[in-house]
Amino acid sequence: MRRNRGTLNGQLARVISELGHTDRLVVTDAGLPVPPGVERVDLAIAENLPRFLDLLDVILAEVAVEDVLLSEEIKEASPQMLVEIERRFAAQGVALRFAPHTTFKQATATARAAVRSGEFTPYANVLLTAGVVY
Repeated sequence: MRRNRGTLNGQLARVISELGHTDRLVVTDAGLPVPPGVERVDLAIAENLPRFLDLLDVILAEVAVEDVLLSEEIKEASPQMLVEIERRFAAQGVALRFAPHTTFKQATATARAAVRSGEFTPYANVLLTAGVVY
């Protein structure tokens, strides 16, 4: 058993451990399609379980992030979710970038893995680009 706290899900722990500089990881709501060839880490259990922000917090505790892409549509459809996402990345000094949702979905094809939450809030998805810790 691991001594330090972190993700307990073995598949997610492996994916995080395998990330290198500039690798991409998408953290999704319950509905985002995962492109063929992108590993799916499906943690969804039921509606809003786990919550997107809880999952994002666990990942951010373990992954250095240098870039974040979101769907432009989150600004209108889910402004409170956007506020919470902005707060997390502002604390790390990482600016958010936005693209139309169709462009965002195309960009997810470059991800090493997609981690699916049970979130039912529209456009609660982020495409993270891994940074380095040194």
